[in-house]
Amino acid sequence: MTSGICAGRVVAVTGAGRGLGRAHALAHAAEGARVVVNDLGVRADGSGAPDGGAGAGNPAYAVVDEIRATGGEAVAHGGDIATSEGAASLVATALDTYGRLDALVNNAGFLRDRMLVNLDQDDWDAVLRVHLTGHFLPLKHAAAHWRAEAKAGRVPHACVVNTSSGAGLLGSVGQGNYSAAKAGILGLTLVAAAELAAYGVRVNAIAPAARTRMTERTFADTMAAPGDGGFDAMAPENVSPLVVWLCSTASADVTGRVFEAEAGRITVMEGWRAGPTADKGARWTPAEAGETARALLADAGTPGPVYGAR
Repeated sequence: MTSGICAGRVVAVTGAGRGLGRAHALAHAAEGARVVVNDLGVRADGSGAPDGGAGAGNPAYAVVDEIRATGGEAVAHGGDIATSEGAASLVATALDTYGRLDALVNNAGFLRDRMLVNLDQDDWDAVLRVHLTGHFLPLKHAAAHWRAEAKAGRVPHACVVNTSSGAGLLGSVGQGNYSAAKAGILGLTLVAAAELAAYGVRVNAIAPAARTRMTERTFADTMAAPGDGGFDAMAPENVSPLVVWLCSTASADVTGRVFEAEAGRITVMEGWRAGPTADKGARWTPAEAGETARALLADAGTPGPVYGAR
């Protein structure tokens, strides 16, 4: 059952050809939004993208067909959102097709997992580029449009939903590049929420756990669909309702927040907070600093486990 919570809104979703992005695009369309479905059409490691991401080989076009088959409105975008030109064209596609842009869901990404000592700089750069730069550039171009609208007296009810990960919150063994990128997205989210509030723009982030091309092999045992027809806890569709709500005007007072979303559970993440502290009022000696740090650690909580730790 749908409520039309996003009726009349225009939402751009990056990496929307498969997995979480596809689920978000379909869920927004089901709630009345017109959707710009972005995907470059690459493989799970970022390679490929025949024909520059355009054409029948790009899954974005199949998602658009799915939306239109149910009476919804959608348009495909095959540009590379980790380039300024591609990110600008994403915003332009929304404006040229529908005359407005109300929400941006940054979701695109891929994996190139290696232990740190085996991680090539090319694989580091590629993952940082698609995840972190691929969040920054669409956000920058969308924000420039919304700022111009606000300065013209048309303050928008705009929203950005960024996609981090448990790896960004806690770290993940064998995913140093991915964890760093996803942690960077959290910092970007907090800064953008503060900077863009005056222009009517809200910025939040999710840290989802779901079955996608990136997780079904890395975490195959926990991501498998149930064989008995029961609740599919790892279905990407479980995450999308929260994203749809965040992109609606119903969440107009929510910004600068990070949510974990998995199966039927939603958790507000509270980030770094000051724990035990000591102040000498003067410079410590190394021995004093070490003794004090040990005492503070004894009073501190136990940190969460690193993903993938053995």
